[in-house]
Amino acid sequence: MLALTWNVDPEILSLTIPGLGWHFGPRYYGLLFALAFLVGYHIVQWMFEREGKSIESLSSLLFHLMMGTIIGARLGHCLFYEPDYYLANPLRILEIWKGGLASHGGTIGILVALALYARKNTDQPLGWLMDRLTVSVALTAACIRLGNFFNSEIVGKPTELPWAIVFERLDQIPRHPAMLYESVSYFVLCGVCFYLYATRIDTLKRGFLTGLLLVWIFTSRFLLEFVKENQVAFESGLPLNMGQLLSLPFVALGILFLLGKQAPFIDWMAPRPAGKKAAQHLPKAAKKSSKKKR
Repeated sequence: MLALTWNVDPEILSLTIPGLGWHFGPRYYGLLFALAFLVGYHIVQWMFEREGKSIESLSSLLFHLMMGTIIGARLGHCLFYEPDYYLANPLRILEIWKGGLASHGGTIGILVALALYARKNTDQPLGWLMDRLTVSVALTAACIRLGNFFNSEIVGKPTELPWAIVFERLDQIPRHPAMLYESVSYFVLCGVCFYLYATRIDTLKRGFLTGLLLVWIFTSRFLLEFVKENQVAFESGLPLNMGQLLSLPFVALGILFLLGKQAPFIDWMAPRPAGKKAAQHLPKAAKKSSKKKR
């Protein structure tokens, strides 16, 4: 059977400093990750300018997103896929350069980071902010999967389909390019979210784009796991692998957003600020009690 072959070095270049043994080898994965953040930053900047929001806070938003994504994705991999090893060797969690990131953990990290950011920037409510980030998040997810392709990782199961690829750094078996399936799906999602924002953002209910993002990404992930090789050994004994099990809550959350039922989640993630603003939302009895104390 004829099949495409893939044997690209994950490192763009490789430099070793003589005598010191220091190695410098930037990877396509890191380049694509950084490029996605850069392009995503400019997309959000355009949205802020379009809606009359101050762009001074964007550097803080970018910092929160980067930290949330990296920390969440790393902890997600360590705790969801290899908890026994990393709980026994907690310092190994810091060795992020050795690989091991989980998109489900990254999603949780992003949500926590946005909640923290929204508390400091009350002119950008959490629900409003999440909708404006859907284009950038979809773009980043697509670029990350493209980076996985350059790393020859997260490969698919053997297949005889004409577009099968032999990842020569692993073996000589023609396989589904599963990471490319995901990447294409997320690039399409990026385009759909951009179109909806540019043409219908004023008529869409708040939370619709976020719901669309969650349902699209994690439904794609759930379905494509059927053509992927399991990432860790214990998944072989499960009716659904870990990626599928972790996707189900996000699909359910996305459906709630699409139905306009996101308020409890938003309130839980970003409780109202303390002080006078919080007092406005207290029950009447609590307000009277507050006035008496004054």
